[in-house]
Amino acid sequence: MPKVVFVSADGTQRHEVEAKAGDTVLETAHGAGIDIEGACEGCMACSTCHVVVREADYDRLPPPSEEEEDLLDLVFDLAPTSRLGCQIVITDDLDGLTLRLPRATNNLLID
Repeated sequence: MPKVVFVSADGTQRHEVEAKAGDTVLETAHGAGIDIEGACEGCMACSTCHVVVREADYDRLPPPSEEEEDLLDLVFDLAPTSRLGCQIVITDDLDGLTLRLPRATNNLLID
């Protein structure tokens, strides 16, 4: 099983979890009790599952879609390697993927 490492926003905590190939980062985080909101439940209608991919891992991911890039423009704590966790599908090739949680999120679903 591939492993995913979630790093706290301040970098002081690391949680390595086993991920199921075919699940998304968001699903993996929720299954492991990692604090990622996912307000739209993974249908790419918000940006609350924002994660920052470790630079060394970023090129292992397929490029973001135009729709994902549009939502990323709205995230708090945007970084050059920011992605939406609902759009990263775990594969065996992503073993060791390391993701930092942002300092905060913008919930676009709240008026």
